[in-house]
Formats: sequence, C-alpha cells, structure tokens
Amino acid sequence: MKQYYFTSESVTEGHPDKLCDTISDTILDKCIEQDKNARVAVETFASSNKITVAGQITCNGEIDYEKIVRETIKNIGYGNAAIDIDPDTCQIDINITKQSPDIAMGVDVGGAGDQGIMFGYASDETENYMPYAISMAHKLARRLTEVRREKVIPYLRPDGKTQVTVEYENDKPKRIETILISTQHEANIEQEQLKKDIIEKVIKPIVPENMRDEHTNFYINPTGRFVIGGPLGDTGLTGRKIIVDTYGGYSCHGGGAFSGKDPSKVDRSGAYMMRHIAKNIVANGYAKKCEIQVSYAIGMEQPLSVCINTFGTGTKTEEELVALIKEKFDLTPDGIIKYLNLKQPIYTKTTNYGHFGKDELPWEKVIKM
Repeated sequence: MKQYYFTSESVTEGHPDKLCDTISDTILDKCIEQDKNARVAVETFASSNKITVAGQITCNGEIDYEKIVRETIKNIGYGNAAIDIDPDTCQIDINITKQSPDIAMGVDVGGAGDQGIMFGYASDETENYMPYAISMAHKLARRLTEVRREKVIPYLRPDGKTQVTVEYENDKPKRIETILISTQHEANIEQEQLKKDIIEKVIKPIVPENMRDEHTNFYINPTGRFVIGGPLGDTGLTGRKIIVDTYGGYSCHGGGAFSGKDPSKVDRSGAYMMRHIAKNIVANGYAKKCEIQVSYAIGMEQPLSVCINTFGTGTKTEEELVALIKEKFDLTPDGIIKYLNLKQPIYTKTTNYGHFGKDELPWEKVIKM
C-alpha cells in the first residue's frame, strides 16, 4: 500500500498578492474591452497605504488607471489605513510605457511574446480534473470570502489564507489530515469565537464528512491574532502566487506568472492551452493523470518541444499522444488565441481561487479527442 501526505494552499481575494493580481488583471480587461489587440504587461506592487502600477501597455483606448486601482481596493472590501489599506486616501504611483518595438516586431507576425516553458496538468481524482488538495483549499478560501461579504461572520476582514493536507492511499485521496485557516478579523474578537465560527460556518459546509474524522487537525489563526492585514501587514506583488494559481504544487511549473499579461504572452496562453489538452486527455480516457510541457522561443510561431507524462496510467503511448496533440491542435500563439477565444475581457474571472477548474473558462471545455 502506497501512503503519503500532500499539502496545497490558497488565498482570498484580499491577500496583498491577490490584490495586486486583481488590479493587474482588471487593467488588462479594461484595455481589451477598448482594444482587443492591446498589448499589456503590467505589474502591481502594494505597500503601506501605497499602490505602484508599472509596466508596458499599448492600447487604442483611454484607461483611468487610478480609478481602477481605487475601485478594485474598495470592491475587495478594504477601507481602513490603520489595519490594511484605504482606497480613498492611499497613494497611487503609475509608471506605464508602451511595449518595446523589439518585442512587437516578433509578436506582430504571430510569434511568441517571450521564450519559456509552460505546463498543463489534469487528474481524475476530482470532478473538475484538479488535484484534490488545491481544489479543497480554493473552496475554503472562496467560502471564507463569502461569509465575510454576506456577513455570515461579520467581523472578518479581507485578508486570508487556507491550507489543506490530504492523506493519499494508492494515489487516491483517502482523508484530510489537516486544515489550516488564517483570516484577518476585527480587533475585539476572541480566539475561541473565531475558531468556532470558522469550523462551523466555513469548514463544515465545504469539507465532506467522509473526508474528515476525529483525527483531522483544525488550526485557526495559529498565532492567536490577525488584525493587521493587507498591504499594511505584508507587501503584495503581482505574480507571487503562481502555485496557488495552478495546481498547488502537484505539477511542475514553468515559472511564468499569469496576471497582468495579455494572451500574446505564452506564459499565460500556453499554460491555458496545456491545461485544456491535459484535461481532455484525461476526460477522454487516455490517462488517469497527465502532465504536458511545451516550450517557445521569442518571435517564433511553432513550439520548440512538446512533452507528455501520463505517469504510467496511459491507454496510449506517450509518443502516440504527442502525435495526437500535434495533429489536433494549432499550438502557435495565434492558433491558441483563436482556439480559446482569448481576446475577450475574461481575465478578472481567473484571478482568484485558481486559473483552472472553473467550468465557465474556455480552456476548461471538454471536447472529443
């Protein structure tokens, strides 16, 4: 019997890194709304009551960056400079230039916007073909936001994190060993009340009874207090949650972040396409789990390599599956963009609780292969 434990984490929309991802993706969506061919590579940095937005944007439209920043902070639920950040008083620094013509000359003719490697992964251990630990961590993080927004637990603040440790037996999730939740809260709340509310109103409605038992550990705010949060408690930066955004560490990662990048950047579009293909290899019964790597060179259309690993679960050889992929799909940057219809303002839908496993996104569609 093969037994092991695997852990994945997620964060709420109010985590300072996710605040930055959301600002960057909201700017991207606003650009695409006005110019579907906009070139966007924008980073956001959050510190004590200050937001810095910098990068390269080429867009035939008028974008009010400061308004986007303030509205995003407010929509997330922040509003107090003394404990996190105030959208009305925070300082905003904008440093945006246009895309380098050296990069544009390669992208304009259909080449990749950069070199790099991207991975896609899928497994049959959950209904949405995601690893169980990251799927559960995302559900808990989303629920943490819901109970705050709906005032089910009215004293919660936007910043929060979840972590789930799953016991596997013969490569199948057997039970949950540990659930860790850290959530920002108002100063006058007792630890025992917080722990009780989180277990009863966040954990129990989400985690199936058959996956938790008397030996499951619950750790709620282990330090005992989490009042100072958001950018006041910790700086935030676009692209620092790449494992949260993908497969929770269960698959390899090429290192490229997603948020703030238009689809000509293969860091984003290539990873989305590899997820689509991996998911459909599993959904079509060609493997129980599948990981695909692709690589690109800046300015070149065709990928340099495609590699697949089915971990010994394939019903076809890996060579046959690579041939099927190359026959079925156009893996040029333009081909991916057209196939997945990526020149539309869908990117704020991806920012929080994972870029994969959400049925409404085009790369999650199941097709016949």
